[in-house]
Amino acid sequence: MRLLYKNGPIFIHDFNHRLGSIQRNLQELQDENLLVGTIDNLSAVGYRHSFGLAKDESLLGLASIPLSLALQIVPKPRALISQHCYAESAVLACAADEVDIALRNRYFAAELMRKLQVDDVPYFCSFASGCTGFISILTAAGGLFASSDDGSAICLVADSIPPGVPYDMARERILGSDHSSAFVIGREPHGYQLLGINYYSTTRTTVPFVEIIKRTVQMIQELAAGLELDLAGSDVAIHYPNIFPDTWKMVTRQLRLQRVEHVMDGMAERGHCMASDAVISLAKLHHGRAGRLHIVVNYGIGLHLGVCILKEQETNGQQITQV
Repeated sequence: MRLLYKNGPIFIHDFNHRLGSIQRNLQELQDENLLVGTIDNLSAVGYRHSFGLAKDESLLGLASIPLSLALQIVPKPRALISQHCYAESAVLACAADEVDIALRNRYFAAELMRKLQVDDVPYFCSFASGCTGFISILTAAGGLFASSDDGSAICLVADSIPPGVPYDMARERILGSDHSSAFVIGREPHGYQLLGINYYSTTRTTVPFVEIIKRTVQMIQELAAGLELDLAGSDVAIHYPNIFPDTWKMVTRQLRLQRVEHVMDGMAERGHCMASDAVISLAKLHHGRAGRLHIVVNYGIGLHLGVCILKEQETNGQQITQV
């Protein structure tokens, strides 16, 4: 599925994030029974540390920080769009014997808005896109600007490892962290202009790496062609999630671009932060180089594969603070 935003520019800017306050190395994770795989396998991929919530922390409290910063930029957003990799993050836990349906469906976005005393704002939430959350939240948010220019919206992603679940996936050799991030989407020309999205899904539970490589290259090239972009003659940065580093190296190599920056940011220090991986790297890689192209690649449980192409702007918004 290709979506091209040629009419009525849409921009994303003012990125902020927060990680859980406890950083553990691989040995500490193993000692606390938070790994199902082996230290050697995770270390061989490139992981060294992971961040998790402290006992006195909650995902709700973690997410309130980047959302509060976004609300300083847009005090009255036209909407809040949230995304979660885990279903347990999308709905707050309730007592097992609770019979009141309203109390069993404590939607994360609503609880967070209530905590921050935000009301009368339409909110939307999804979790079925897994770690492809950055692309899926852009797809949902982009639809808000199909026919109206009224105001900006806020995008929020937040996930913490469910209780009793390890921080890694043994077969895939992925190490996760607890995280939340937020950014603003609207018509003001800051940050990055959203040019287009290409999205693929399959109900297969596994996909060979060779297919992931081939399909990612094809999806990037098809999207660029639809946007009439000359990737070979452009200055390009490609942002990959902090998983499968050898796979993404092959993608970059097969694209055969002359001026390309291969971006996998902080994999050793913080592992994989689901949808926040892209938010963090886009914040770091914005240098005011107007016109530079940024390609974001997402891959997640579902299974989903998504790519988007962004164009860097001179400014990145108000930037009240970088968390």
